[in-house]
Amino acid sequence: MKTRTGIILASMMFLQYYVWGSWYVTMGTFMTKILGSTGIQIGAAYSALAIATMISPFFVGMIADRFFAAQKVMGVLHLVGAGLLFLASRITTNAPFYWVIMLYSLAYMPTIALSNSVAFRQMTDPGRQFPVIRVFGTIGWVISGFMIALFGIEQTPGTFYMAALVSLALGIYSFMLPDTPPQAKTPSSARSILGIDAFILFRDKPYLIFFVAAIFVCIPLSFYFGFANLFLNQAGMPNAAGKMVYGQISEALFILAIPFLFNRIGVKKMLLIGMTAWLLRYLCFAFGNMGPNLWMLYTGIILHGVCYDFFFVTGYMYTEKKSNERIKNAAQGLFTFVTYGLGMFIGTWVSGFVTTYYSVGQVYQWREIWFVPAYIAVAVLICFIFFFREKKSIEVVK
Repeated sequence: MKTRTGIILASMMFLQYYVWGSWYVTMGTFMTKILGSTGIQIGAAYSALAIATMISPFFVGMIADRFFAAQKVMGVLHLVGAGLLFLASRITTNAPFYWVIMLYSLAYMPTIALSNSVAFRQMTDPGRQFPVIRVFGTIGWVISGFMIALFGIEQTPGTFYMAALVSLALGIYSFMLPDTPPQAKTPSSARSILGIDAFILFRDKPYLIFFVAAIFVCIPLSFYFGFANLFLNQAGMPNAAGKMVYGQISEALFILAIPFLFNRIGVKKMLLIGMTAWLLRYLCFAFGNMGPNLWMLYTGIILHGVCYDFFFVTGYMYTEKKSNERIKNAAQGLFTFVTYGLGMFIGTWVSGFVTTYYSVGQVYQWREIWFVPAYIAVAVLICFIFFFREKKSIEVVK
């Protein structure tokens, strides 16, 4: 891959995730401050992205991959997304806001797969080159948080204005990306998109237990994405969005250790470390404050790298090693569909109901709220310790 091509793809990834980071982290705070939303309404808005995650593979697999060049579809979707983000910034009531976010999520989520497709098709050694290109996406998310803090727009519609502007720029830029024509001669089937061929993995008891655990771990994940920024703002932390990017920085750093540790300590210990980190994070949030326990708030943020990488990144690697060549793509699709789709959908609604239950108006009983994902993490951790039995040398499911 030429250096110029690498720079173009890195810029694409930077903008792709800058857009997402601009509005996603602070949406709960925006909805509370501007729309007067309840926890249930905030959870519902976040569930829109989970719904879009379940739908977007059908769009990409059955339509985009067959009929259109990936970069052109990306361009159109990001231009449409820019208009929807601008519209979201102008809305002051919950019901219209939910539907605009739903439409935007349906436009944005397919661009994740499309941007990956554009990148992979230009690479001569994807295994070595893609991680270098993809890390610019994490950098984009981090920079978006710093810019929110710099402009002081965390609790204003300004986050959506910024996201809309960058989405507009990326929409235009997408038409300048390397041509990535459709390759699929026939549309993908619903069976292949849903990863049904990978169901044979469920014959393997360790993988089945891991798979169920992954769905339940998405509930604590939803609490963090949906309500951590609102919590930190109400706790009195200045520029909370800027502070939360420390979690993305830790994610980028810890991911470098995953391949080394995976082979050294084994998948079970890796997953246990990840689940333990979820428990520690929410205990830190439950007992942290802007006084003597300020360190606990920062610890809860920084633990994001361990929470995410040691469970979800390890989970993708575990799925890869468990799968035979015939079902590798289906298995990864199934894992994504059920975690970021179904799991996050369940998690966003659970987190919404819990925060509403432990609130009076917009006054939240945060300690009680954070105990709930902590309890869930403990339950999953205990079940995993007693029932997950995987050999050090992972055997492929035939």
